[in-house]
Amino acid sequence: MLIPKRVKHRKQFRGTMRGKAQRGNTIAYGEYGLVAAEPAWIKSNQIEAARVAMTRYIKRGGQVWIKIFPDKPVTTKPAETRMGSGKGTTEFWVAVVKPGRVMFEIAGVSEEIAREALRLAMHKLPIKCKIASKADLEGGADSEE
Repeated sequence: MLIPKRVKHRKQFRGTMRGKAQRGNTIAYGEYGLVAAEPAWIKSNQIEAARVAMTRYIKRGGQVWIKIFPDKPVTTKPAETRMGSGKGTTEFWVAVVKPGRVMFEIAGVSEEIAREALRLAMHKLPIKCKIASKADLEGGADSEE
């Protein structure tokens, strides 16, 4: 699973997920991508499950890019613990994903294989997503400006 090698601060505030993705909202490397339709925290094990589902389906042909990285620590306190006595320990790492963010990209396979692989990956993630091609997002970016 993906976790940072080292971080400047061990614990972080929760933050907000308002607005659309300003960066990472275009398909940069591949031909097809999986785009988030709602804001969420994606855990490192969910990213790994989606990656495995895609690579298994394309049978190690083509290429897959993971464009999100879980760099936010999430802490929890033990069950049945009283209030106070500080913040809990880091339990898992998440990637903050906003709507419009391209999370995975795929290239080197036919369109139907790419779409099916991305559909399988979509089922491993806790949010609604859509499958987009490079042409779809380029047309959408031009029309919004």
